[in-house]
Amino acid sequence: MITIYDIAKKTGYSPTTVSKVFNNYSDVRARTRQEILQAAEELGYVPNAHARTLTTKKSWTIGVLFVESSGIGIRHPYFSAVIESFKQVAASKGYVLMFISKDVGGRRSGYLENCKLRGVDGVVVILSDYDDPDLQELFDSNIPCVVIDYDTTQAHAVYSDNIEGSYRAVEYLHSLGHRRIAHITGGMNTFAGAKRETGYTTALKRLKLQPQEAYIVAGAYFSIESGYAAMMKLLELEERPTAVFAAGDHLALGAMIAAKEHGLSLPRDMSIIGYDDIDLAQYLTPALTTIRQDSVRMGSRAAEILIQSIDNDTTSLEAIVLPVELVVRESCIRVEQ
Repeated sequence: MITIYDIAKKTGYSPTTVSKVFNNYSDVRARTRQEILQAAEELGYVPNAHARTLTTKKSWTIGVLFVESSGIGIRHPYFSAVIESFKQVAASKGYVLMFISKDVGGRRSGYLENCKLRGVDGVVVILSDYDDPDLQELFDSNIPCVVIDYDTTQAHAVYSDNIEGSYRAVEYLHSLGHRRIAHITGGMNTFAGAKRETGYTTALKRLKLQPQEAYIVAGAYFSIESGYAAMMKLLELEERPTAVFAAGDHLALGAMIAAKEHGLSLPRDMSIIGYDDIDLAQYLTPALTTIRQDSVRMGSRAAEILIQSIDNDTTSLEAIVLPVELVVRESCIRVEQ
């Protein structure tokens, strides 16, 4: 069996330095770390997890608390991209991920009890319901947590600038001559949905457009089906909007399907803009103009903050707001005023 002494012999570094690399000590130069890890891979070295736990007092496990209400779950391209980038950073630091629920041993308990039972070093949280008392119990504990796509003062937080993104979407439609701009929301019971609706209404006021209650239609939990249903309501209006800003790309896709079924030609009869820039957006017909979130950066930044907090329990809480970008494609067109 390959040991750290074999790696030390191959690289010329001391066993102590090799051990520091596998236990993620910060006082090892990047080049030294790279050489040792490369040698370990060539030799087929596998660290002993139990020994690492005894040495570092850590389980080298991060809990993933992921509950969302659309029914799509981790299959949603936004969530999968965020979690994948989080996993890559965590894995590079020696951590593995474990999904956390309220069920322990076949019985209902709470998130905190599950985390303690599994001995996780920290938790990344992506939830629909942040008022859940079981979540508050976790936040009140001494387990480091980072929350993605939500703003809180009880844990580290990483989220996109949803208000600015929505403002850019409406401003772009306005620049194309649109004045009757509708909004399909992601639901006011979600952080992103509420912020994006705020961005929409703020943009209307700044652009001196009169808000119309009928032009704001709820598209619960960012699903294709709710985007379809919301667009059907907009199409029933006597004075239809000339453009629609959907709070998510899946909502926009549902809206596009409804519009086409209704006999509309896109974007000639109606412009549609989405939010997220999922991979599918560029392959739709017409290709979807959207607001791009940096989901990869969101996941990696969350992992960096959480691991730093695990290593240093005096780290002050951070709230990281990531910039967004307007991606112009084919689903919006200029109209005559």
